[in-house]
Amino acid sequence: MASEIIIGVSGGIAAYKTAALVSSLVQSGHGVSVVMTQSARKFIGAATFRALTGRPVVSASFDQHFPLGAHIELADKADLLCIAPASADILAKAACGLADDLLSTLVLAFTGPIMFAPAMNSAMWEKPSVQRNLTTLRADGYHIIDPQAGWQSCRRQGMGRLADPADIQAAIEAHLAKKN
Repeated sequence: MASEIIIGVSGGIAAYKTAALVSSLVQSGHGVSVVMTQSARKFIGAATFRALTGRPVVSASFDQHFPLGAHIELADKADLLCIAPASADILAKAACGLADDLLSTLVLAFTGPIMFAPAMNSAMWEKPSVQRNLTTLRADGYHIIDPQAGWQSCRRQGMGRLADPADIQAAIEAHLAKKN
């Protein structure tokens, strides 16, 4: 059964992989809305996601298309929120309950399942503060799709690569199947 999914895209070079995830979800029959942070727009354009979803890409809480607020209206219609890539910044915001942009506000307003697929440089991934934030998020009931080890755009090997888009989709599909 097709579901309504929000894909949050935070800043990071791995954002280009999210296009493949979004395309595959749409091809599987899901309705997909994309929310991008301002940092994400430095790595991939909104036009890519607009073309893949056939929907506008939202980046601002106060958008004229959402009279009640984008964070409220998007949250009300979706079955699942997945943030891929999830930067250290969005993980910290979610762990602390900080809401200073549309995506972090949406995390607080959304009452359904929320999944984070972290992606960052291995040095960042290994920081105790990032690991504490992940522990907090797991304890709070959020679902983490662990990153992979391998070559990173910073020219290093290590843990922190975004999970393969097919693996992220499999995690999304498995979670949605539990609901039905």
